[in-house]
Amino acid sequence: MTDASRLKATVYVAGLDHAVNDKILVEAFLPFGEIVGVTLPKPELPSAKETHRGFGYVEFEIPGDAKEAIDNMDQSELFGRVIKVAQAKPLKDANEGLGSKTAVWEQEGYLAKHAVSEEDRIPEATGGQDLEDVPEDPMQGLEGLDVAGPQPP
Repeated sequence: MTDASRLKATVYVAGLDHAVNDKILVEAFLPFGEIVGVTLPKPELPSAKETHRGFGYVEFEIPGDAKEAIDNMDQSELFGRVIKVAQAKPLKDANEGLGSKTAVWEQEGYLAKHAVSEEDRIPEATGGQDLEDVPEDPMQGLEGLDVAGPQPP
């Protein structure tokens, strides 16, 4: 199974009580189709008393089963808590996006996405003026204007 089809067959389950384990998730989602696997990410700190971080992933054999699970289980109650069930999103690379330790402009895809060609950097002449006629200083040519507002006729 390709990564794209695996992602379509995987649902994200949030709002889980800490008493929920792999077996309970399998039993809760089994009515919607064959389950390939369940993942409950562990807390970042090993000293934490929680067994998981309050969310998990359920991977189905068929992507249609995942859609059925989302339609039926989203906003339902499990162990006294309302859970959110949605389509799983791809994991972000730890070195990309916000929260990364690498500057955004040094990330791999940034230059390709935001590169500006040299011809785009040259401003177009507007109103039939040549580039040589356009003043460098924006205040140039305003010497005779000593009063704000429209000029009297």
